[in-house]
Amino acid sequence: MSVRLKLTLSYAGFLMVAGGLLLATVWVFLLRYVPDRSTFGPGPFTPTRSDLADAFTPRAVQALVVLLVLGLVGGWFLAGRMLAPLTRITSATRRAATGSLSHRIELEGHRDEFRELADSFDAMLARLEAHVAEQQRFAANASHELRTPLAITQTLLDVARRDPDRDVGELLDRLQVVNARAIDLTEALLLLSRADQRSFTREPVDLSLLAEEVTETLLPLAARHGVTLEASGERAPTTGSPTLLLQMATNLVHNAIVHNVAEHGTVLIRTSVEAGAALLTVENTGEVLSPRLVSTLTEPFRRGTDRVHADHSGVGLGLAIVDRLVQAHDGTLTLAARPTGGLCVTVRLPAA
Repeated sequence: MSVRLKLTLSYAGFLMVAGGLLLATVWVFLLRYVPDRSTFGPGPFTPTRSDLADAFTPRAVQALVVLLVLGLVGGWFLAGRMLAPLTRITSATRRAATGSLSHRIELEGHRDEFRELADSFDAMLARLEAHVAEQQRFAANASHELRTPLAITQTLLDVARRDPDRDVGELLDRLQVVNARAIDLTEALLLLSRADQRSFTREPVDLSLLAEEVTETLLPLAARHGVTLEASGERAPTTGSPTLLLQMATNLVHNAIVHNVAEHGTVLIRTSVEAGAALLTVENTGEVLSPRLVSTLTEPFRRGTDRVHADHSGVGLGLAIVDRLVQAHDGTLTLAARPTGGLCVTVRLPAA
């Protein structure tokens, strides 16, 4: 049976039970006190219990039949009115199952259980639509980025085949650079996939130790760019994957170094604990960035101000990987342009 039919029968059954109890109450508390024998004598006629029962029983049966009909008709109508929002939700679910994620229920009326369910479903559809669009855009960008080094490799090989006297050493050097870029991009894509799947074991991690390790590792790169690294702060314990969190910190500091175009630039790395959260903050000097540009820096294959650096152009996934890693660790990533130029990135993770 459908839910509507079940509700209808339940409503009719309730009316029948209520009517039966009412008639039983009349019988128990009224008719049983009427004497069963007629009292003869002067005065008006006095009916006996049998007379009242003979007159009351047919009317009681008729009342129960009327209640049954009213219960069935009224219950069917009321159940239809109550389940109408559920029908709209079911229709939207079927449309979503066919791949149409742009449809919304937009249920009107008071905020009852059906309204809350419809609003939650609309929010879920909005998130799914945004996620699917992001995945499609990412897949298209990844295909384009992976095709570029392959096309360059094919071009270099074709040129070498047509020109046998070409310098082999120069060709090998260019092929090595292109191949290294393809490897870096593939590893970045795998890291993104691993972060999205959250396939890692959580362990105690101190962000201050990660900051020190990253500072020591990237100190030579900072020296080549003429950038000063400064690390400070207190212990910032959290839980997560030490490898992934180290990668997150490395990407942040690496981006801060290679995108620091200020003369004698500086990169500040700080760790702290605030309101039950472990914080890692990376600030770098540089040119003034617009808020609109800052809001797009976590998008995949976005390379800051679209500059290409001589020693490391990057694959455009640095901050995108940081964003996914922070989300995988149930944290938040905040980017803000510094008034004097440069960028301030704050990672907030749940404290251990």
